[in-house]
Amino acid sequence: MKTVKLTDNELIASYQSGNEQALKTLIARYEKRLFSYIMLSVKNKELAEDIFQDTFIKVINTIRSGNYHEEGKFFQWVMRIANNLKIDYYRKVQRMPMFDNGDNEFDIFDIISTHEDSVEQKIIREQIYNDLHHIIEYLPQEQREVLVMRIYQDYSFKEISEITGVSINTALGRMRYALINLRKIIAKHKVVIE
Repeated sequence: MKTVKLTDNELIASYQSGNEQALKTLIARYEKRLFSYIMLSVKNKELAEDIFQDTFIKVINTIRSGNYHEEGKFFQWVMRIANNLKIDYYRKVQRMPMFDNGDNEFDIFDIISTHEDSVEQKIIREQIYNDLHHIIEYLPQEQREVLVMRIYQDYSFKEISEITGVSINTALGRMRYALINLRKIIAKHKVVIE
C-alpha cells in the first residue's frame, strides 16, 4: 500500500482538527535543519536548544490560536520566528555570538569531508580552519549570518531573504560586504588559505 506524504498545510489543518500526531510529523520534518541553522548562528548548544524550543512553542501557539495564515512556505515562516528570537536574545544581553570550539560541540568544519592526508596536511588544515573561525568571527552579525546560510547551509538568496526578513538585494549586499571584509581581514592578518 502506497503512503501519501501530507503537505505542511495538510498537517497543520489535521493538527487544528485535533490530530496531535500531525504536529509531531511536522516538527520531525524540519527539526534537524532548524536546529542546525540556530546552532550555526549562536554557537552554543544550550542557547540553541532554548531558541529551538521557544520557536516551536511560538509555532504551536500561533497554530492553536488559529493565527497561522498560509502566506508562503511553512519552513521559512518557522525560520523567521527562530531568527527573530535569536535577535531578541542578543538585544537583551547586548552582545554578539562568539564561536565556541570546546566540549566537542557541533563544528561547521566537521561536516567537510576530505580524503586521507598526511600528518602535515592535517596540521595545516586544522590551522586554516582555526584561522577561518577567527576571521568569520570579526564579521558583523548580519554579514556572518548570510555567509553561513549561503556557504555552509546552501540556502538560495531568496530563501535567505525570506528567513531573515530582508529583500534579496539586501541579502546579496550583506554577502558582498562579508566577502569584501573577509578579504581585508585575511590580508591584514596575512592568513594563507590554500
